[in-house]
Amino acid sequence: METNDFNQKLNRYELDDKIIYTGFSSYKDAEACAHKKGGELVEVGFKDGNDNPEICNEAGLLEKKLHYFVDAGDEYKFIHSSDPGFRKYADELQKIKAKQQQSPPDERYIANFEIENIEDPIVVIKNDHFESVTSRERSKYLKHAQVYEIGVSLPKS
Repeated sequence: METNDFNQKLNRYELDDKIIYTGFSSYKDAEACAHKKGGELVEVGFKDGNDNPEICNEAGLLEKKLHYFVDAGDEYKFIHSSDPGFRKYADELQKIKAKQQQSPPDERYIANFEIENIEDPIVVIKNDHFESVTSRERSKYLKHAQVYEIGVSLPKS
């Protein structure tokens, strides 16, 4: 794992003739990295329920200037912490935390540890109702999701 100028953790993948970096917190951050390293922006898909990236253009991230998108079918929506809709569900997260604080100490410790230690949180909505909170990395393995991230591609040297 590597970090960029903004101290963000980046994922590094080696494909046949390319090195791909993902994990940017915004499209702008990816653009800055591509410019600095002399790479090009690409859309990277994780579509097999694993951490196996492939370069694609299915979600249109480059055209839309987005850094992250999940397609898990019509009943699920994944809302990234940087998305405007995330604020809408902040109240739900606060209710969950408040409920946990009323639980026995051992349950409270485990539950709080899980929520508070999620980096780059993603809210999962099922049929327009709050379902859970997950991480960006875990979203690759959930609900038969197809996860798309903006990446920076560099030639292998």
